Amino acid sequence: MGARAGTALRAALALALLTAARLGPAGRRRRQAELFLEKYGYFNQLGPGTHSPAEFTQALRAFQQVTHLRPSGVLDGPTLRQMALPRCGTGDGEGPGARARPAASAPRRRRTAQHGGRWHKRQLSYRVVNWPPYLPPHGVRLAVRAAFQLWSNVSALLFWEVWDGPADIRLTFFHGDHNDGLGNAFDGPGGALAHAFFPRRGEAHFDSAERWSLRSGKGRNLFVVVAHEVGHTLGLQHSPAKRALMSPYYKKLGKDFVLSWDDILAVQNLYGKPSKGSAIQLPGKVFTHFQDWSSDPYSMDQQQRSLSAYYCHSFFDAITADADHTLYIFKGSHFWVVPASGNASEPQPLASRWPGLPSSIDATACSQLSGKFYFFKGGRCWCYRGSALQAGFPRQCSARGLPRHPDTALHFHHLRRLVLFKGSKYFVASEETLSLEPYYPRSLRDWRGVPPGTVGALTHRDGFVYFFRDEQYWQFDQAKLRVLAAGKWAAQLPWMGCQDANAGQVLF
Repeated sequence: MGARAGTALRAALALALLTAARLGPAGRRRRQAELFLEKYGYFNQLGPGTHSPAEFTQALRAFQQVTHLRPSGVLDGPTLRQMALPRCGTGDGEGPGARARPAASAPRRRRTAQHGGRWHKRQLSYRVVNWPPYLPPHGVRLAVRAAFQLWSNVSALLFWEVWDGPADIRLTFFHGDHNDGLGNAFDGPGGALAHAFFPRRGEAHFDSAERWSLRSGKGRNLFVVVAHEVGHTLGLQHSPAKRALMSPYYKKLGKDFVLSWDDILAVQNLYGKPSKGSAIQLPGKVFTHFQDWSSDPYSMDQQQRSLSAYYCHSFFDAITADADHTLYIFKGSHFWVVPASGNASEPQPLASRWPGLPSSIDATACSQLSGKFYFFKGGRCWCYRGSALQAGFPRQCSARGLPRHPDTALHFHHLRRLVLFKGSKYFVASEETLSLEPYYPRSLRDWRGVPPGTVGALTHRDGFVYFFRDEQYWQFDQAKLRVLAAGKWAAQLPWMGCQDANAGQVLF
């Protein structure tokens, strides 16, 4: 960030802080909503103090209609929660840097009548300029190629990749301000994940600090976000259809088709139907997994060096520690072992240690009483003693009152029970039955200072419980029952096995 941009950003932050100090909680919420609606194109004019109560209500009602909320024009809880969800940074009517249109005064018509221009050719080149350092280039290219193929399957478009030099469409990962204007600066995990420009600028930008993943499960599915932003580079605006790929809030992959008819009609309106045969549709489950580890020979040496510290530059799915305080860190279909010395092992396949365990687990905990490992994914759970799956497993633990897709699991010594965390609640179960104990779930407020959405927790040999989410950790005092400290685990916790990784480029 240049000196001028830095000065402008500091001035904007100072003004925002001064304004917030003068407002009460309701006023601050309204101002935050006003800034959000400005950013995504729901006002005619921009700037503080330029919107009357009637204009604010009208813009809010338009946003609620787009996001399929009750169009009350009232800044209620569901509307605030919707605004806080991760989404595309392109406006709901314009591209980044373009002038916002009056969303409330221009009601949405048929999707095929709305676009941001088009390319005057049907054969386009693309280039992946860079990618997050913790994702393998081969897997990224597979996901990007599939995203472009998705659109060519249903239209007259053809795409090919170029490895250097100019290209019609360029995909680049940035951190923070990247000369698109302060309103388009990336802010780390959550918020705006990416944005793109309409033809014929041909650029899509992605937040390099986001928790990108090449598979379903924890992290942001890179394929889905790339496919959405490619739609913008082709000239498509956001769709009001709830299940459309071009909805402002990124689609979740499942058994249904990735593209809705709204998406298909929009791209065919610009470029025509496929030249041969009919449009090819594929279900979302086809795109939920791309290769984690590259087998490309040119990068094997570099890749092997980076894999040992792979989780240090990224995020992980789950973490636990055994009675000897050896760490087990899980990501995708692999895990790392970090003994007390702090020297992380090479990545090992889950199946080599726990046969029959699925990849991309939701949560895990190792009992310091029995030494058993408990794994949770979806509504099911697994229990292993050593590498042996125990009798009666896997079983449907959600049928016993435990949460589906738990965020975190922990064997809590004071209770001599397993504790599962999900959102703003926690659940307690005995090892013997794995059934929910009476009077649970309870509010996460009992764990003072622990945020919702953590991905793992463990009891360290120093006696504290450590919770993890993204690049952050929270140190929890078991006696005082509150968080005492927080920080960034890769740089500040030497026992996490990231010493070698910190000698090189660290994402966080």
